[in-house]
Amino acid sequence: MSDSAVVAERTGEQQGAAVPVRLAAVFLPAPLPREGRIAFWDPEGAPLPAGSPEVDAASLERAELTVVRPHGAGVRRRTAPALSLPVGAALPLLVRARRDPAAHPATACWGAAALHALRLTARGRLLPGLTATGHDAWRAGPLDPDDIAHLRAVAAALPHEGHAVPLPGPGPLRLPEPEALMRSFLDAVADTLPRTPAAPFASGKPFAARAPQRLPHAHDWAAEVAAGMDAGVRISLRLDLSAYNLFNADADGARSAGAAIVQVHSLADPTLVADAAALWAGDADAVFGPRARVDAALAVRRAARVWPPLDRLSEQDAPDVLALSDEELGDLLGVAAPRLAAAGVAVHWPRDLAQDLTAAAVVRPAPGSATDGTGFFESEELLQFRWQLALGGDPLSEAEMDALAEAHRPVVRLRDQWVLVDPALVRKARKRELGLLDPVDALSVALTGSAEIDGETVEAVPVGALAALRDRLTTGVHPAEPPAGLHATLRDYQLRGLAWLDLMTALGLGGCLADDMGLGKTITVIALHLRRARREPTLVVCPASLLGNWQREITRFAPGVPVRRFHGTDRSLDDLDGGFVLTTYGTMRAAAARLAEQRWGMVVADEAQHVKNPYSATAKALRTIPSPARVALTGTPVENNLSELWALLDWTTPGLLGPLKSFRARHARAVENGEDEEAVTRLARLVRPFLLRRKKSDPGIVPELPPKTETDHPVPLTREQASLYEAVVRESMLAIETAEGIARRGLVLKLLGALKQICDHPALYLKEEVPPTAGERLVARSGKLALLDELLDTLLAEDGSALVFTQYVGMARLIAAHLAARAVPVDLLHGGTPVPERERMVDRFQSGAIPVLVLSLRAAGTGLNLTRAGHVVHFDRWWNPAVEEQATDRAYRIGQTQPVQVHRLITEGTVEDRIAEMLESKRALADAILGSGESALTELTDRDLSDLVSLRRPS
Repeated sequence: MSDSAVVAERTGEQQGAAVPVRLAAVFLPAPLPREGRIAFWDPEGAPLPAGSPEVDAASLERAELTVVRPHGAGVRRRTAPALSLPVGAALPLLVRARRDPAAHPATACWGAAALHALRLTARGRLLPGLTATGHDAWRAGPLDPDDIAHLRAVAAALPHEGHAVPLPGPGPLRLPEPEALMRSFLDAVADTLPRTPAAPFASGKPFAARAPQRLPHAHDWAAEVAAGMDAGVRISLRLDLSAYNLFNADADGARSAGAAIVQVHSLADPTLVADAAALWAGDADAVFGPRARVDAALAVRRAARVWPPLDRLSEQDAPDVLALSDEELGDLLGVAAPRLAAAGVAVHWPRDLAQDLTAAAVVRPAPGSATDGTGFFESEELLQFRWQLALGGDPLSEAEMDALAEAHRPVVRLRDQWVLVDPALVRKARKRELGLLDPVDALSVALTGSAEIDGETVEAVPVGALAALRDRLTTGVHPAEPPAGLHATLRDYQLRGLAWLDLMTALGLGGCLADDMGLGKTITVIALHLRRARREPTLVVCPASLLGNWQREITRFAPGVPVRRFHGTDRSLDDLDGGFVLTTYGTMRAAAARLAEQRWGMVVADEAQHVKNPYSATAKALRTIPSPARVALTGTPVENNLSELWALLDWTTPGLLGPLKSFRARHARAVENGEDEEAVTRLARLVRPFLLRRKKSDPGIVPELPPKTETDHPVPLTREQASLYEAVVRESMLAIETAEGIARRGLVLKLLGALKQICDHPALYLKEEVPPTAGERLVARSGKLALLDELLDTLLAEDGSALVFTQYVGMARLIAAHLAARAVPVDLLHGGTPVPERERMVDRFQSGAIPVLVLSLRAAGTGLNLTRAGHVVHFDRWWNPAVEEQATDRAYRIGQTQPVQVHRLITEGTVEDRIAEMLESKRALADAILGSGESALTELTDRDLSDLVSLRRPS
């Protein structure tokens, strides 16, 4: 709660600005502190403002002040009109004035004093006492050195106008000293705030009621309290642990835990300090004065109310040294020291007390393991997992940890110094062994630098061979030498990729090469096969459309290496002699048992996002095929969520990320929700050695590629499209608002799909059979189709070639039929296109026989080499920018010699428009291998969903 809020709550006064802050404030003390007032006057003599309705008329008074003003070389009295408020009503105005540039310096200064008074009250620095007439009054205190220093600094800054009202009485003209006046003001605030209707027994009770209460029998008690409040000393405790005995007990079995030595500090001069023993011996009387012993004894008594063991000092002739038990020392280490500090009693620990005893979970291989990491995973040895304590970063020996485990003390003597010991660390020293880890779990711990122990994430440190392996995985590799038999010149980044894959497979680990499409993943794997020089063949699993590309690349870059297709009805694995075997995901799924019987030197999953669902039959079948080396190739390691990343890496390096359920609980949810930056860092440390991600935009990657220009083309809806769009939104939102759970999510996805189809063409949404002769009527129904015609007319006139991508096969057929009717040479490639026909289509396009190729995004968004195209048209938008970029990379890849222009068609004011904005912001997440896809939109509230899909007509 802010100080001004405290005032409002305590006083019940409204915080209105009844008085302009340009006036000078001055405090007028009263016999009863709470009856003091703050007066505001104008040193320039200008008229005062009228009263404000924001302040109760009973609170604001007009008065005539007698003030002292400089006059020539002297001073003179004069009368000035003033407005005065009770202290409680003036506090809000003063607090605000301290930072108001228009405030008079005197008012700003009293504002600083008001804030100081509020802070004292909030800290409970209130002492009860009596006035000179014997009435109850609170005072501010006890004040520690910092409080006094602050009070003196504010008083020194108080200008003349802030204490210009002279002291009453006969004799020479005298002004109050600023420090004494401010001390009276602190007492007035302290005497005002506790007296509210909410105070216990407020009605007619001393120290609670606002009316004065005379207490004639409390003079002795008040004198003791006043002595404590006005004491010129404070105390502190200095701990001496020299008597601490770690192992030996006395005859009674008691151990000395040390002593607390009482020190006395002067409030007037904080540099003056002496032991209480010296004060009681009379050695410090000249410095502290004769009252110092009484003041110190009272300070000890007050401190004992905070920490009762100090009561024993009152039984001693001199309250100088308190012997401490283990429990009392532990209490000081825990809650007692902060409580004493809050009461103004500091606790000073020995200078050589070490507080940097730490514990880390250490993972080390069994004795005799390899030290360089080679063959680490070929061993079946489990790794030791245990706590290791360290002092100042230097590990403790077994004997030192044994001594620590036997010590039931909060402070121990280790390595010739006192060491502060957390009981939790003692428990770790007693129970050091945390169990055994298999090599994959140990590697996960080593890479992240943390482990889950009893539901807590703790630091984990690898040592020995495991640390050597971690260093090999996390240290950058140098480019490898091209292998013999490779008929190609590899670029520097490809040689680095080869070296990385060679390292991972040599260590018995797998890896995911997640380069952008067109950066040469295929040739890198061919080079890896040649470098490994194994007799066992390499199995490549890929989409059917890539079989021909793989065969051509192997024949071209590694002539003489056998290559066989395991596909179709006459497939066979007989008489294999090394080389490559190429198969499709569908064939692999059907023939997994037969493939598992063959001994493979390496298994490669190309376009590995096809097995991103770990529960799919394809992913399960792939896992049944054994191999000492597994390599995943993909341009999009994550399309929708981090479970897909888990599926890839759990295949390449089984067990690395743990079970999917625990992976999602520990890593994925926190990363995907953006809740925990530490979780992002931890996951990156774990996966980075196993996933090599490179993009065309990276420095030094394919600098010779021509430029790529991306353009968004806003397209208006036709009248028919707009009518359909609004009708579908209206009807669907009515259904969505009354649905819940899975049913609601399904309705949202159905709505989004329907709107995107309407944005493409009404005939697609209405599932109409469009005759080839529809011609201009077909174009007139869709702004996108009309714009596509314009784009193609322009580029065909320039002898250009184009790829047209759409996520809907129905739209692809409609576009192809429309272009064919216009006599534009066109081919259509979709998921149902047979493999031989796909290859013929690619050849026709690359040769220039067909200038336009219409492709469905899912069937042709990966793997194809279509560098003839200088233009790529995205007829509709996909939810993940990485998927669109993969499709673009059919043209923008190695071998491309002409600039590539990317055209994205976006209907104005629709969900496509809003999705385009979202994709731009999501691109950063895609770069960090994150994605949420359509499924995230199903969790929008009804209001947010309506805002997303509602048609916004141009103004």
